[in-house]
Amino acid sequence: MSVNISNVVVRTAEGLEKCLGDYKGTVLLIVNVASKCGFTKQYAGLQELKNEFGAKGFQVLGFPCNDFGAQEPGTLPEIKNFCSSTYGVDFTLFEKVHAMGETTEPYKTLNKTEPKGDVAWNFEKFLISKEGNVLARFKSAIDPNSDELRNAIEVALKS
Repeated sequence: MSVNISNVVVRTAEGLEKCLGDYKGTVLLIVNVASKCGFTKQYAGLQELKNEFGAKGFQVLGFPCNDFGAQEPGTLPEIKNFCSSTYGVDFTLFEKVHAMGETTEPYKTLNKTEPKGDVAWNFEKFLISKEGNVLARFKSAIDPNSDELRNAIEVALKS
């Protein structure tokens, strides 16, 4: 069964409700992010993907998460400032979420993606089709600039 996020409602950084179906027609990479993690340097690669593929209909959506080793303790303004000043991040960051246990959206839905189960760590990535279907799930160790992820994005953009 394919998982679709079109009806999932999340909270923006401003605290407003946002339906992920509003992104229909855009390929998305949804990532749970953290500022004090061994994978934090992936922010740079995520921004590179946004810069390279953004004009072709691609966006990165970051969901700060403090579930893993308390590696995202900051407030949203602190997180946004850190991301922009340290990594030049200008992709969309949302309100902090829980990606494991008592999850919040989008992870309540995304965790149904094969292999089913909670996100295992920070910077797990979900590639979403233009129609809102989850195409692939990439574990934290998969670098944003890996051929595996970049090729999957290119295929999604062509379909």
